[in-house]
Amino acid sequence: MNQETDDCWVEQSDRSMDRREFVRAAALVGAGITAAAAGVVMHRRRPPPADPTGPATRRAVQALPAPPTGTAEDPLLRMQRDLAHALAKPVEQRHWIMIIDHRKCVGCHACTIGCVAENKLPPGVVYRPVVTEEAGEYPRVRMKFTPRPCMQCDKPPCVPVCPVRATWKRPDGVVTIDYDRCIGCRYCLTACPYGARTSDFGEHYMAGAAEGAPRGTDRPVEGSETPAYAERPAPEYGKGWVRKGHASPIGNARKCHFCLHRLNEGLLPMCVTTCIGRATYFGDANNPDSLVSELKATHDTHTLLPHKGTEPQVFYIG
Repeated sequence: MNQETDDCWVEQSDRSMDRREFVRAAALVGAGITAAAAGVVMHRRRPPPADPTGPATRRAVQALPAPPTGTAEDPLLRMQRDLAHALAKPVEQRHWIMIIDHRKCVGCHACTIGCVAENKLPPGVVYRPVVTEEAGEYPRVRMKFTPRPCMQCDKPPCVPVCPVRATWKRPDGVVTIDYDRCIGCRYCLTACPYGARTSDFGEHYMAGAAEGAPRGTDRPVEGSETPAYAERPAPEYGKGWVRKGHASPIGNARKCHFCLHRLNEGLLPMCVTTCIGRATYFGDANNPDSLVSELKATHDTHTLLPHKGTEPQVFYIG
């Protein structure tokens, strides 16, 4: 592929083209076929959107009470204070990481449901599943629960395979997707060794399900309608996404993004605030006084599939 093609975005041409044809054309461009032969128009790559956190947002972060003396502070308050400190810095000086304590996770799936509700996720799209497995040998057998968000890899394999540069890593370490650029080729889904990306096929939860239909399907009973909450705009990336017709994010790859829209408003990710066991920690690793930095320094943490060389920024204890 020549340098001009490598530095460019791929956009749909002016002539009529359905999504399948466009995916094929973009794949040809990714393989080195000329833009004219593929039937697409090439444009210079636009830089990722700037971090929207500004002075007004930082001032909106409510002042927290001073840490208690002699008693343990709720980790949520500590992390909220760390978040306010991080938001006062330029985006390139932050580095968000997440730490999950296996010993405290009870497998309640509150983080999964909270994430679905926060991001208005449709059937088949899950950002934070909880993997359940048995550990030990009889008679000493126990259940082990592993929440698996996007690993926000320092060397994300999903980025270089995207033929239209719709996914990239931000200066603060979060890997994001531009829904308006994504063409739904799903190369990134294949490249991710953690299965952290899913595709939005345009399904909706219905007010009723047909008798005998598997749970999670959207087969409606006669006369049923899509409930109003399913049509509310999703707040991802600070924009209200309405899932109708074939408009984004329908047809796009989707993934966990550490609730960037909440961070920019001074709020912790939804999975952190809904964790009943306080098993999920989040913060700025560039702040040596943050809770996540303290946990990394005092515990033996590990990552999933370290041999893949992706350098995940989600760490586990236990």
